[in-house]
Amino acid sequence: MNSPGTDSIVTLARALRRGDTTSAELVDQALSQIHHQNPILNAFVLVTGDDARKAARVADEELAAGIDRGPLHGIPFAVKDLVDVAGLPTTCGSATSFGGPASVDADVVKRLRDCGAVLVGKTTLHEFAYGATGDRSVHGPSRNPHDPGRMSGGSSGGSAVAVASGMVPLALGTDTAGSVRVPAALCGVAGFKPAYDAISSTGVYPLAPSLDHVGLFAGSSEDTRVAYEAIVGRRLPGAGERLKVGWIPPGEIAVTDPRVEAVGSELVHRAGFEVASVPWSFDLALFDVFSTLQGKEAYNVHAGHLGDDRDRVDPEVLARLDRGRGITSAEYARADQVRREFRAIVDELLAGYDVLALPTVPVVAPPIGARSVTVDGTELEVRAALLSLTSPWNLAGVPAVSVPVGAVDGLPVAVQLVSAVGNEHLLFAAARSLESPLDRKDT
Repeated sequence: MNSPGTDSIVTLARALRRGDTTSAELVDQALSQIHHQNPILNAFVLVTGDDARKAARVADEELAAGIDRGPLHGIPFAVKDLVDVAGLPTTCGSATSFGGPASVDADVVKRLRDCGAVLVGKTTLHEFAYGATGDRSVHGPSRNPHDPGRMSGGSSGGSAVAVASGMVPLALGTDTAGSVRVPAALCGVAGFKPAYDAISSTGVYPLAPSLDHVGLFAGSSEDTRVAYEAIVGRRLPGAGERLKVGWIPPGEIAVTDPRVEAVGSELVHRAGFEVASVPWSFDLALFDVFSTLQGKEAYNVHAGHLGDDRDRVDPEVLARLDRGRGITSAEYARADQVRREFRAIVDELLAGYDVLALPTVPVVAPPIGARSVTVDGTELEVRAALLSLTSPWNLAGVPAVSVPVGAVDGLPVAVQLVSAVGNEHLLFAAARSLESPLDRKDT
């Protein structure tokens, strides 16, 4: 067997049931990969080796006794370090105080354990999950496996890196503006943001509660589908008809590298879908609307860290929280009204298409520490650029998945697919037709 992160969850599940491998072997391989790669890539902040080995032995004993908890039984997984795990600290990537170890697992962790999956550790995140770059954390930046000098993306960068480098086949993240899809795109793996509240956020430290989504990373969209079905406890139907796909020209939303657009557009148009170009008719500044909602909610969540802990917060994150302090209730209410208007437009748009498609991010991974990027002759703020094509779908609360489709300058390029709530089966069918697995980099 390869390392657990390089084989698909489906392949590993079959191997476990054939007796070609054991959960104990998969966990040992995962821990070995973490030992060798984490000093370079910084995907993990905490590794639970002893507990993982114990859980793997139980998983193997259960399978031997005919107890099969489903496709995740015996599969190693990791969680972003704002998700509670009983007995472990939840740091949110911050030097500020969060109290002692969690007393109980987050709902999603409990669900994964009930499915027989084996936790191997907690992953690096941008402090408070308040950033798209993944390079502001008390634990240091997570690094892109395709080029360790490049950003992983954020805020769930460590989880994306853990999957992209082959450390684990499955990892949890959260997505408030794109924090699963952005790092998935930059690192060349699949990242799924379900519909709002489709996966319980109980036990997950919030950033902006009306925008936060719990999401998944895996090597392919099929693996994210398998994991999602296991977590929600139901199988999605098949998708037998030719899909009607609406291609959104990304330049109508944000300045986009034409090479990134060309890779995604070409693949979508030759994938066998019925494709039509969809003009972007929403003329308000959606990112400003999003930033108002997120900024006010994030300040309310973290106001307690702006007193005695203030000097322990990363200056960039602190400045963002301070801006949130100044957002008035009236400004928030106006932004919320625009959100409702936008949701109605998206619902109407998705009534005419099975899936919408556009690039996940308008650029390839910038260098770690960069705060501006030049795109097609225009200088842009990095965070705004990275989130420009993903954040609208958090406003709408609809499911979206990012899948790797190629490369520019040797760095991953991804397409983002969006569907109506209830059409996740169509979303995954389209994703499976598109994705192009990239060679994972050994570092």
